[in-house]
Amino acid sequence: MTRSELVAQIKAKKSFLCVGLDTDITKIPEHLLAEEDPIYTFNKAIIDATEDLCVAYKPNIAFYESYGIKGWQSLQKTWEALPKDCFSIADAKRGDIGNTSKMYATAFFDEKVSGLGFDSITIAPYMGNDSVTPFLEFENKWAIVLALTSNQGSKDFQNFENKENTQLFEYVIDKVNTWGSPENIMYVVGATRGEAFLKIREHAPEHFLLVPGVGAQGGSLQDVCQYGMNKDCGLLVNSTRGIIYASKGKDFAEKAREEAQKLQQEMEQELIKAGII
Repeated sequence: MTRSELVAQIKAKKSFLCVGLDTDITKIPEHLLAEEDPIYTFNKAIIDATEDLCVAYKPNIAFYESYGIKGWQSLQKTWEALPKDCFSIADAKRGDIGNTSKMYATAFFDEKVSGLGFDSITIAPYMGNDSVTPFLEFENKWAIVLALTSNQGSKDFQNFENKENTQLFEYVIDKVNTWGSPENIMYVVGATRGEAFLKIREHAPEHFLLVPGVGAQGGSLQDVCQYGMNKDCGLLVNSTRGIIYASKGKDFAEKAREEAQKLQQEMEQELIKAGII
């Protein structure tokens, strides 16, 4: 998916919602456990219930890898079920030297080889240029690079300052910007970091930001939009637990839709406020 296609989807659906598919078999409704593939059955129901309300889906790959070959089969079927007008994110957080990165890119981007053809993948950039650039060699595919995350340990490294008072996350963004463009690079920025979005936008004014942490983690959608939205919206705000685990009953898909719709309606108002729609 190209940037212009993603922006068009945001305007058409009046939404910049990304639904996380971090599907834990111990948390899905019990009646699904009798299905041949409970994870896929759950995911398909969530997708069918929310696809008109969101512009992206983000399976966290660890939740599939942990089940071995069956998990990979669930992942492949889930990817095949994703609407083609929605942006697909493999939340894999890969990051290794060049030849290994190329294989990871093939695994998640090259459908003819692996059976998967995600639009994007999350990447940890600690190993530098050759941990990121192999993913940029694939046409119309995206590298979503970790920048400023919302987890408890993020301050251990990300806020380190050098003698010029540049924090590490700022240096990472400036460096990665030289390897690609807003057409193929996004950054992960946690919603719980509030006004830090102002600093992010100083270094990445045009890039899309993947924003986890709204909802269950306590991030404010209004703060994210106030400080982080740009002229094309420039945001993909992810919600996982608040949507997919809204109910453990047989009405789980309906409740997921209700929660997704609440966020979509809030997002519509933010897009109107910003003059984007």
